[in-house]
Amino acid sequence: MDVITTAVTAGASEGGISAAYQMLKSRLSAQSPTVADAIADVEEDPGSRSRQFVLSDALASAGLAGDRYLRAAARNLIDEVERRRAAKVPAAASPDGVPDHAVMRVYFATDRELSGDRHPARLFGYARGTLRYGSCEVSIPRDHRMGELETPSLLRLEFRPDPEQHVVLLTAELLERDNYMADLKQAIAASGARSALLFIHGYRTTFEDAARRTGQLAYDLGFQGTPVFYSWPSQGKLSGYIVDEANVEWTQADLATFLGDFLHQSEAEHVYLVAHSMGNRALAKATASVIAARPELAGRIREVILAAPDIDADVFRQQLLPALAAMPHPLTLYASSSDSALRASKAIHGYARAGESGAGLVVAKGVETIDASGVDTGFIRHAYFAEQRSALSDMYYLVHKHARAAERFGLQAVDGAMGRYWTFRQ
Repeated sequence: MDVITTAVTAGASEGGISAAYQMLKSRLSAQSPTVADAIADVEEDPGSRSRQFVLSDALASAGLAGDRYLRAAARNLIDEVERRRAAKVPAAASPDGVPDHAVMRVYFATDRELSGDRHPARLFGYARGTLRYGSCEVSIPRDHRMGELETPSLLRLEFRPDPEQHVVLLTAELLERDNYMADLKQAIAASGARSALLFIHGYRTTFEDAARRTGQLAYDLGFQGTPVFYSWPSQGKLSGYIVDEANVEWTQADLATFLGDFLHQSEAEHVYLVAHSMGNRALAKATASVIAARPELAGRIREVILAAPDIDADVFRQQLLPALAAMPHPLTLYASSSDSALRASKAIHGYARAGESGAGLVVAKGVETIDASGVDTGFIRHAYFAEQRSALSDMYYLVHKHARAAERFGLQAVDGAMGRYWTFRQ
């Protein structure tokens, strides 16, 4: 990785508070909007190698990677971070022979185009491709903190992702469809729980991001079954919203194909569907399509969890909910009025999103709505479902105990004008 990308990653890992970081960021952003977008994406997840690669490529394309003044500023930032690190006490080493990380095996399906690069973080690109299958290995450090995607930080002299310290996509292996389904079926049977968790990511997410998030989510939930994710061709960047909207609509047929096969061939008795942000559009429509064509499969879907859904609220109420009425259990919807990403989406579309709370909160038959507005998770407050103990604990009891909202201790009921919904206890 070039020195400028390394320095930006280091500064972003510290929260972007350094004056040296802000100066470097300002200079870079002023010279290239593409570089500015790439920096913003690294700031959202500094541990994502795929986002770091995109920044490095953008710097090279803009002719900035070799600029001696920018390189000097980058080295100064790295030196500053190293000096701060020198004042800190190093962490104690783990005992010899004791693994300091767990490895989660995560299955995937994706209709992203193969990139031609064999690095796990760059195996798939951002263009549309054909439906492919495989499995990944994701590391979770033993001292992992619930809700965190631990990333390298130059403040700790961490120049590369380390499985002992970080959530890392270690491997990604392609499998032929029949072998994949057989392997998946065997893994589900071997788990004893005969259950699977299928995660569909949202906007601004790379393949690597989705793999790491799925591993972290399954680990934090203590999920005893088999974790799986479906990755559609999100651009993985701030400026990719319009393309992502087109691609999440395009992917619905592929997701419906995969979901139907998955429910039928995996023989999982309890399937938990979890979608985030824009991914809810694909999940809701694909699920409705599968159930309409094969109603006998609905009984295998134990829960549908819609986290911060970026869906038109009226479309959700009037079109999607009736189509999902055959579900054996209520849907669970997490919404928030603090979600700046959904506020931006509302500004673009002119209509409220189903993941917003406040006056437009979705309260309807067949849905248990949880207002998570009090949950703060940083700059955009859009990933609270996977980053806060309150939301993760609530999902834990939903998944492990099959407890409905009225039975979960961390929630309190609110009877509003539109009906009953829940908030987190303070």
